[in-house]
Amino acid sequence: MAVHQQQITTVTTTQRSGEWSTGLCDCCSDMGTCCCALWCFPCFQCQTASHFGWCLCMPLLDPCAFMAVSCCMRSSMRERYGIQGSTCGDVALVCCCYVCTWCQMAREVKTQTTSGPQQVHVVTQQVRMA
Repeated sequence: MAVHQQQITTVTTTQRSGEWSTGLCDCCSDMGTCCCALWCFPCFQCQTASHFGWCLCMPLLDPCAFMAVSCCMRSSMRERYGIQGSTCGDVALVCCCYVCTWCQMAREVKTQTTSGPQQVHVVTQQVRMA
């Protein structure tokens, strides 16, 4: 006589692809973000920093700190979300494409906070011969 025993296990994962969810110049993927950056960039920076969990006034120090806040935030974001890259790459992008870098970071925070962790239910079955 065979006895079937089922067990349901829930596995929670966070999606980490190692890449940014949008490209650096991918403004058309979220026009609201780019419009906000266009009309009031300091407000946009403060809002992005706040949504990421940083003090909302930190980006205002960027001009005095030679863009160090932007570089640190980008590096911190890469680390938190499992995105590949380097500090040197962050510095180069912030220096060359300042506004686009902030728009990409804002889109990433929005994507990461809205997608959240995903749950998968795994059903296993064990057969025992009695």
